Amino acid sequence: MEASTGLFAGTPNSNELVVIQGHDEPKPVKNLDGQLCEICGDSVGLTVDGELFVACEECGFPVCRPCYEYERREGTQVCPQCHTRYKRIKGSPRVEGDEDEDDVDDIEHEFKHEEIQLGKMIHGDDDGNSKSKPVGLAKVNGELPIASHSVGDPGAKFDDKEKTDDWKLHQGNLWPETDASVDPEKAMKDETRQPLSRKVPIPSGKLSPYRMMVVARLLLLLLFFEYRIFHPVPDAIGLWFISVTCEIWLALSWMIDQLPKWFPIARETYLDRLSIRFEPENKPSMLSPIDIFVTTADPIKEPPLVTANTVLSILALDYPADKISCYVSDDGASMLTFEALQETAEFARKWVPFCKKFSVEPRAPEKYFSEKIDFLKDKLQSTYVKERRTMKREYEEFKVRINALVAKSMRVPPEGWTMKDETPWPGNNPKDHPSMIQVLLPHNGGNELPCLVYTSREKRPAFQHHSKAGAINALLRVSAVLSNAPFVLNLDCNHYVNNRKVVREAMCFFMDIQLGNGIGFVQFPLRFDSLDRNDRYANKNTVLFDINLRCLDGIQGPAYVGSGCIFRRKALTGFDPPKASKRPRMVQVHSKQDENGEETSITAATDEDKELLKSRMNDENKFGKSTLFMNSSLTEEGGVDPSSSQEALLKEAIHVMSSRYEDRTLWGYEVGLSYGSIAADTLTSLKMHCRGWRSVYCMPKRDPFRGTAPINLTDRLNQVLRWAVGSLQILFSGHCPLLYGLNGGRLKGLQRIAYINSTVYPFSSIPLLVYCIIPAICLLTDKFITPSVGTFASLIFIALFISIFASAILELRWSRVSLEEWWRSQQFWVIGSVSANLFAVAQGIMGALPLGRVNTNFSIVSKAPDDVEFRELYAIRWTALLIPPTTIIIINLIGVVAGFTDAINSGEHSWGALLGKLFFSVWVIVHLYPFLKGLMGRQNRTPTLIVIWSVLLASIFSLVWVRIDPFVLKTKGPDVKQCGISC
Repeated sequence: MEASTGLFAGTPNSNELVVIQGHDEPKPVKNLDGQLCEICGDSVGLTVDGELFVACEECGFPVCRPCYEYERREGTQVCPQCHTRYKRIKGSPRVEGDEDEDDVDDIEHEFKHEEIQLGKMIHGDDDGNSKSKPVGLAKVNGELPIASHSVGDPGAKFDDKEKTDDWKLHQGNLWPETDASVDPEKAMKDETRQPLSRKVPIPSGKLSPYRMMVVARLLLLLLFFEYRIFHPVPDAIGLWFISVTCEIWLALSWMIDQLPKWFPIARETYLDRLSIRFEPENKPSMLSPIDIFVTTADPIKEPPLVTANTVLSILALDYPADKISCYVSDDGASMLTFEALQETAEFARKWVPFCKKFSVEPRAPEKYFSEKIDFLKDKLQSTYVKERRTMKREYEEFKVRINALVAKSMRVPPEGWTMKDETPWPGNNPKDHPSMIQVLLPHNGGNELPCLVYTSREKRPAFQHHSKAGAINALLRVSAVLSNAPFVLNLDCNHYVNNRKVVREAMCFFMDIQLGNGIGFVQFPLRFDSLDRNDRYANKNTVLFDINLRCLDGIQGPAYVGSGCIFRRKALTGFDPPKASKRPRMVQVHSKQDENGEETSITAATDEDKELLKSRMNDENKFGKSTLFMNSSLTEEGGVDPSSSQEALLKEAIHVMSSRYEDRTLWGYEVGLSYGSIAADTLTSLKMHCRGWRSVYCMPKRDPFRGTAPINLTDRLNQVLRWAVGSLQILFSGHCPLLYGLNGGRLKGLQRIAYINSTVYPFSSIPLLVYCIIPAICLLTDKFITPSVGTFASLIFIALFISIFASAILELRWSRVSLEEWWRSQQFWVIGSVSANLFAVAQGIMGALPLGRVNTNFSIVSKAPDDVEFRELYAIRWTALLIPPTTIIIINLIGVVAGFTDAINSGEHSWGALLGKLFFSVWVIVHLYPFLKGLMGRQNRTPTLIVIWSVLLASIFSLVWVRIDPFVLKTKGPDVKQCGISC
């Protein structure tokens, strides 16, 4: 696709479109045919009789002879598809269990087997003839090496090598190593048979104590509730009842959160094997193409320089440039974003070659030039220092041009923006404009730079556009028309690529022939820059990324978190995964080349299968009225229809971006990212897991993606509010994980519990809010939630507290999360629960009522980096979310003062009871301390409105409570037990 000299804009009903001159031919769709082994990818071959080799007579699953014989000798001896035991085929050696079969003995093979034992190798050549030659390292069928030695040779080392090979098999290496010096070609071929990834189980020495402590904590909870329920407080029965209710709810929440954490795993990828298998020397790369989506909506909150760095890091990926297409969606239709991307495309022509020449990392220039590291380390080229200095100067000039565009955009002309050719900018009204598209960087013949495309979908006031989910769905259709890669990567504009090999990491899962077909998406962890050293508001989300998602990976896979995720296009467009009981119709996602160096095509499906698939895709009520889009979905290979002209492709791209395209279709419901909730990421992954797709959580040693996070207290609380509201929207919808997918769905039980926990967690804000107020009530009324405890009850309480801390420490031990990060997460869990989650529950309940609809539009959090270090950390902006936690702090402080005053006036006997009450009150204040610190700010400039409302509410509550005292048992007359009958 060639870069155009102008911007293409239009609507589906308009025929005005500039024809692109001198464009390259579109990438052809590759047909696949042939019979290949589905384990190693080699040709199945023929039998000694010249017939097609069939390993399994039950289902005909294609397996070559070397893989068949290895599976019989070293594996499970069953077919990978139908699990029927392999029978011995003529010419194959006997294995244990063949004596029970009724087939005729192969006398000829018995003599061959004797020759193998004498140190000779018998194998079939390409014509089916037999050859023999003496070797020291024998081969069976030219593939699997077996140790052999003559009668007089010492064989003491044979057992050691056998044990070593067995150990390597358990470590994930499917084949024992061969001596490359003896046969380098055979060693390379064996390497191509290795798995591309493996699961790394958590060591039992770390995981077993953690599980035992969780079970012990559960038993102690049962003893605790047995005591609490059967030992009420007579003189404060209401206080006791409410506290027990809150404790039961919080205990159930902990159990629901704990169950999916039972099977944590880690994963390891083998990038060298991926390169050996799919990037042969002197041949074109066979890695799968990928389309990368970058979404932005507001150039003020999402500065163009941040977006430009993300795009530059994508264009410089360590991946074949002709297999990358980057699409930027500008939902704000901003001319500033468009011009900034034009500048980015020009700078990329210098930046990308520099990165690949010197293997620099990270490949976002802002981060690369700002890192205070030894940039000369591991750099051997003598010209590196000079070229780095030149590139830094080029980047500074690039920043000046971007900043000039930003300054220019602040003064909007009365007649609106115009382009360089005096043409009015089509997006002057960001809420009412046509579709826009321009190819900024083409896929040229030199393969130096990936393709870069600017898009802005049509916006009309009468249509719903579904925010970010709608933008990604539009990109999904546009990319299917223009490039149609089988995999897509979704990134927010502020998440740059920090690991240049991140796409290769994902391909180790997707392109694994044995395991990749059922994987719907690969999620990566997100890391963040520009955070304060103590991470006051738990912006790192370490518990989520390093504990929760790793545990889900051991069940059915992690949930999609909104960015840093690579999808299989087939899974994202509503298709079901291949069924294990049948042979997959599309088994290859890459082209192969035969031994003569000629490229061969492997048919992915028969003509009848294609017609069947077309009949499904032609359902316009599901996919919309776009023939090109439906045809592009017929292949997983990628590429576009060669019969389509460049002009036709651009017209179709504008058509599929139109506002009315999704009307009367299933886009957003069964196809693409899901609508109906702000948390579209969670809902989308829920539907994909219910359809049977698996997901993978990949944590490379180097962070794959890094970005910015809101360090301001108000922005952070608004972010948590948005997540909580989205979760409740799912809970109150028809996709509630309690019931969704029960009939015919393939969602696993523990995975369902994890989704239930992700939607009901905001309701924990109510018991937590009450439990944060109870300590102040106890101090103000001189009552407590438990009666006087004995020795046994004291032991239960102490053991329960010890188990809570011990289980947390053991969890941190296997997850390698620091204690400080865990503690910050616990603090902000309390802060977010009593503020954002509480408001989310109110909004969710009102939204579920027929007449209680509230505005829950998607809001953009500021992603601009600080000009002054941590300036935003101390900025306070008014929001109602600040009132509840402020009120709780003031009430507890008043309670502490009142408690000390009462203890001083009552004498020494009251100090023991005071300590227990003070413990819970201090527990609340310590958890809310980051909020209190943020509220005060660096210069103690707290908004007056917050202080007035909080003090007013706390004072009214305290005075009314002391006057009413509702949880104290009311009695009439004197207490007979204290003063006797004569009182």
